[in-house]
Amino acid sequence: MPEKELRYQSGFGNEFASEAVAGGLPEGQNAPQKSALGLYTEQFSGTPFTAPRAANRRTWTYRIRPSVTHKPYEETETKLIRSGPFTEVPTPPNQLRWNPVPIPGEKADFLDGIITLGGNGDPAFQTGVAIHIYAANASMEDRFFYDADGELLIVPQDGSLKFHTELGIIGVAPGEICVIPRGVKFRVVLDGESARGYICENYGLTFRLPELGPIGANGLANSRDFLTPNAAFEDRDGPFQMVSKFLGRLWVAEIDHSPLDVVAWHGNYAPYKYDLKNFNCINSVSFDHPDPSIYTVLTAPTVNPGTANVDFAIFPPRWMVAEHTFRPPWFHRNMMNEFMGLIFGQYDAKAEGFVPGGASLHNCMAGHGPDAETWERASAAELKPQYLDNTLAFMFETQLVVRPTKFALETKILQHEYYECWQGLKKHFQGSKG
Repeated sequence: MPEKELRYQSGFGNEFASEAVAGGLPEGQNAPQKSALGLYTEQFSGTPFTAPRAANRRTWTYRIRPSVTHKPYEETETKLIRSGPFTEVPTPPNQLRWNPVPIPGEKADFLDGIITLGGNGDPAFQTGVAIHIYAANASMEDRFFYDADGELLIVPQDGSLKFHTELGIIGVAPGEICVIPRGVKFRVVLDGESARGYICENYGLTFRLPELGPIGANGLANSRDFLTPNAAFEDRDGPFQMVSKFLGRLWVAEIDHSPLDVVAWHGNYAPYKYDLKNFNCINSVSFDHPDPSIYTVLTAPTVNPGTANVDFAIFPPRWMVAEHTFRPPWFHRNMMNEFMGLIFGQYDAKAEGFVPGGASLHNCMAGHGPDAETWERASAAELKPQYLDNTLAFMFETQLVVRPTKFALETKILQHEYYECWQGLKKHFQGSKG
């Protein structure tokens, strides 16, 4: 089926309905005795059946074949994909930073190109995250993938992608994000010759919009700007592969047809995308500036109020107008753990070294902040209104320490000299020596 236009998602948890062929959706009941088009009915649940109505996620699909029609799974090579618990190597308390991963020289599709930098928790206990980067130069044509361990938040940095999913097609480019719910089957088609970006694999509760508290009804990300796909199905036979990530390992099964054969669906458990240009920044207009939580786009909460399994925050173009204030991010140590990436431009807290496609990790209570050059410049800057342009950084902030993988600590793209960016911070104390 040709790609169809995405449509507005009018709010997380709302019900959506789409059919690629008229009559695909039954009227009046979810599971009729017999489909008018000869389709199979299959419910797809993303939460326990008895989850509260506001949190319940499920979708009814009407498909050409049910999901059980495949041969047995056999374990296959995971390459550089890792999963919780992350115990390959000891976790240092050091600040870490990486250069961009190069595009592979050999053929590598989206799945082949995933490299895990670190993570925490354990998918078996549905808590924690894995943080990956990807670098691909080929499309997935005859194999498909689903992740039973967590939902995937994909942040493209270079190159556009099309996610052909069970529930429709989503195109995503740098400056946009895409979320694929746990268990949704898909394949990835590259729009160009190569693509690179970041992935947060969330083992915990699903991403949702953060509460706004004293901000009120408006601001940050608005639910109307999130888009879900219209139904679009593949009716093709062939020798295909179905790859599953289950309890940290990859498994592959032979399948004789495309599993993306959903002709119609309705529900509230579906992939979606968001254009980060639509984020409405909230900032200070007097002095100081609020905590970086004001830049939260999506949050995956825990049972402990105010503590997220993972937050996704961005630092986009914005006005800085506060008076008598050090405007870049200040020096701080944090109970939470911060993994940052840069999509384009320059991050306002670093003069050099943190480049598009690169990443940094500042774990629990590791001191971090602006480098010496940025501190000197910002401390002497004229505090007139300033528009930060041509910049888009993001952060995955987690409640648990991010444990780097063996690859992350031994790769050539690790910046061993990262600590040096703070060594030029001079003593300026002018108090009495008595």
